[in-house]
Amino acid sequence: MHDNIMRLSIRFLFAISLMSAAVRAADPAPAAVPLRVLVWDERQPAQKEAYAGGFLGDAIAAYLEKQPGLSVKSVSIDSPEQGLDAATLDSTDVIVWWGHVRHMNVTVAHTEDVVQRVRDGRLGFVPLHSAHWCRPFVRLMQERAKADALAKLPEAERATAKWEFLNQTPIGTGVKADAPLTPSVKKEGDVYQFTLPQCVFPSWRADGAPGHMTTLLPQHPIAAGLPAKWDVKQTEMYNEPHHVPAPDAVIFEEKWDKGEHFRSGCAWQVDKGRVFYFRPGHESYPVFRQEEPLRVVLNAVRWAAPAPAK
Repeated sequence: MHDNIMRLSIRFLFAISLMSAAVRAADPAPAAVPLRVLVWDERQPAQKEAYAGGFLGDAIAAYLEKQPGLSVKSVSIDSPEQGLDAATLDSTDVIVWWGHVRHMNVTVAHTEDVVQRVRDGRLGFVPLHSAHWCRPFVRLMQERAKADALAKLPEAERATAKWEFLNQTPIGTGVKADAPLTPSVKKEGDVYQFTLPQCVFPSWRADGAPGHMTTLLPQHPIAAGLPAKWDVKQTEMYNEPHHVPAPDAVIFEEKWDKGEHFRSGCAWQVDKGRVFYFRPGHESYPVFRQEEPLRVVLNAVRWAAPAPAK
C-alpha cells in the first residue's frame, strides 16, 4: 500500500509539473522595449499639396508607427516647448527632423539640449533634406569638424593649441561653386583659424525632376532592402559640393539628367552619437509617400538609435 501511495504521489507531482510548464509556455514573452522615435516637423502649409491636406512629418510618423518595435510621436515647432522639452527628449531615442524656413526660430537652448544628448550617445539624429541648415545639424557638424581638426594635430600639441573659430552662424548664407571648401583650417602665427562648415551647397533646382539613386554601400544597415539603383520620382535637386565634414560613410549617391550629383545619404559619428543626413525632399513633392525613401528613414532610425544600456 505504501508503494501505491508513493506511485500516486509521483504521478501527481509529475502532472502538476506538466501543467506548470504548459502555463509557462502559454504566457506571452515579455515585450521588447520599443525604439522611441520623435518626428519633428515645421509643418509648412505647402506640405499639404503633396500630403493630401496633411503634413510631411505626420506622413513619416504614420509609416513608422506601422513598423515593429517602434513607438512614434509627431510634433512641430508650434508644439509646446517647440516639441523639444526635456520630458519629451528624455523619452526619445531618435529624432527625425524636417526644417526649412524657420531654422532660426528654434531656440539655442533646445538646440544645445539636442546636440548634447547626441554627443553623449543618448539620442540619434536623422535630418532630412532642407534640414541641412537646421540648428542641431549645423552644430553637430561643427563639433565633428572640430574633432577632425584636433585629431590631425600632433598629439603633443592638442592640449595647448589655440583656436579661432570662424563662420559660427552659417545658416542662410549661400556659397558659390568655386568657394573654398569648408570646414578648413589655416595657421596664423600660433593660432589655428578654423572656418566651420557652411552646411550648404552652391546650387539647387526645384523642378521636380527625378533623382537617380545609387546604393553605394549595399551591406550598410541603412541600405537594407534597397535596390542597387532606384529613383526618387519627384524631388528638388541639390548639387555638390556640400560643405560638411567628410562623412564616415556615403551610402547613397544621387544624380540628375542635367548632370548634377550629390552625396545623398551620409553618416557620421559625433562623439558617442550617430547622425544620418538624407537629402531627397521638398515640401511640395510627395517624396515620403514613396516606399524607398520611407525605408531609408526606417533603416536610419534603427541604425542611429543609441546602444542599449548594459
